[in-house]
Amino acid sequence: MADSGIITKQDFLGRDVVSIDDFSTSEIDYILDHAEKVQKWPQEFEGSMQGKQMMPMFFENSTRTATSFQVAMHNLSGSVVDLDLERSSIKKGETLRDTIKMINGYKPDVIVIRHSKDGSARFVADISPIPVMNAGDGKNQHPTQTLLDLYTIKEIKGTLDNVKIAIAGDLKYGRTPHSLALALARYEGCDMSFVSPESLSMPKDLLARLDKQNIMYTESGLNDLEEVINNCDMVYMTRVQRERFPEGPEGEHEYDRVASEYCLKESMLENVGARFKILHPLPKVFEIEDSVDDTDYAYYFRQAENGVYIRMALLDLVLGGYDD
Repeated sequence: MADSGIITKQDFLGRDVVSIDDFSTSEIDYILDHAEKVQKWPQEFEGSMQGKQMMPMFFENSTRTATSFQVAMHNLSGSVVDLDLERSSIKKGETLRDTIKMINGYKPDVIVIRHSKDGSARFVADISPIPVMNAGDGKNQHPTQTLLDLYTIKEIKGTLDNVKIAIAGDLKYGRTPHSLALALARYEGCDMSFVSPESLSMPKDLLARLDKQNIMYTESGLNDLEEVINNCDMVYMTRVQRERFPEGPEGEHEYDRVASEYCLKESMLENVGARFKILHPLPKVFEIEDSVDDTDYAYYFRQAENGVYIRMALLDLVLGGYDD
């Protein structure tokens, strides 16, 4: 989406948050600045969602996204009406379309949805007059995670320009590295290193988009991870997602092979820069050695905390709780 002059809060009122591509770079910067206000002056936002309701619909498991959305809404004095999918009519075969039509009749102020099917959030937004926030749709998009990742990178570097970042792990099925790479490509001087097994490399269509924008990037195998991070500001580790692999023996074999090769060890950090940081969208499984958690390089738990500020900011902007 192209930039269109001066951005104000009114530009966000009632909008869906389905894809990072729906926002101009200036709008992304505005959201990040608004989240910084939320973090620094939370008292100014208390009560901004008073009388408003959020309806989370999580068709896939979630810890950080689901919890931080609920914490964000409660911090703004709003309420949460959680749909119990295990006891809902979805278990009887009700379609997603009918479920959304029914939910719209109850008139929550915002729907937050996570679903396993690519494009499901866009589908819901297209049939819902109520604002929809995408909490992850298959391997497609996770825009609020992308925004909190950008917020965290800016917190570390002070800017989103001239970032040298390694993005490692499952780059084929992982929605977070896809969205992050495309978002960082908007900023000046970004240099990305993609580290993955060949079978889980960045999709060719995404690389084609980066090529079209003349974005600097390299591709490397997992054996090159230590060498790559020595020349970066930070590394964005991702989980190898078993649930995204094909079902059956072939998918199981490929997952086991990658899992045995992929781990960031504390010993690999001996030559990184003093300000080097490790990010991860979490949950992490085997891809980061436990001892790394206790180093000054580990930043992923602070990154997760930033999810509350970003989601507070988005709720506040979309539902109109705070005047500039």
